Amino acid sequence: MKLFAKSLRTFPDPSHTLDEGIVDLSDDLRVERLLEAYSFGIFPWPHQDLPTLWFCPDNRGVLDFPDFHIPRSLQKFLRGCGFHFTFDRCFDTVIEACSQMPRPLQTGTWITERLLRAYKEFHRAGYAHSLEVWKGDKLVGGLYGVYVGGLFCGESMFYFEPNASKAALVRLVEYLSVNGMLWMDIQMVTPLTEQFGGKYIPREEFLLRLELSKQMAKPLDFKI
Repeated sequence: MKLFAKSLRTFPDPSHTLDEGIVDLSDDLRVERLLEAYSFGIFPWPHQDLPTLWFCPDNRGVLDFPDFHIPRSLQKFLRGCGFHFTFDRCFDTVIEACSQMPRPLQTGTWITERLLRAYKEFHRAGYAHSLEVWKGDKLVGGLYGVYVGGLFCGESMFYFEPNASKAALVRLVEYLSVNGMLWMDIQMVTPLTEQFGGKYIPREEFLLRLELSKQMAKPLDFKI
């Protein structure tokens, strides 16, 4: 399995985008094209009544692990919550739960049926991964993302119990840190990720970081 695509074949240079960071418009979501996109800092984000838009925004949300901050109240909660975690045990269930999660000030979902099918294929190809949060044998939260080019790109999360998605993020950062990674892509900073130290960096810096990550890229065994 390739760790990343080595050249741009179907996308233009993401350093030069249209308004709002748009790189391309296309409903081609094959595994090969998703791999190329993530290898060069591009991600799909559907908008209603348009072909799928592909973005590399002017400012990119990231989490730098040395600055990762866990609020004290959450630290206390995690010590006694009884959660346990798995990777890739039920990817399809996780992404479907993410697609159905209500979002503040948002109607509908950006995780369309077309994207659900595409990311399930991307998972089967070995690039998309889920982290599940369990309480006993009950799935209570989780997240999914993409690992390409030595960089993990967080996509979406969900919870059925309070703090379960936050616990998933904490566990993910622990796992990635143990494997030598120093940061992850979160695309956009939300109120939740801002609590943990999420911030925006310019596109030029993000793309430079991505190139450095490719140089150190290694396979990761997403199993706990």
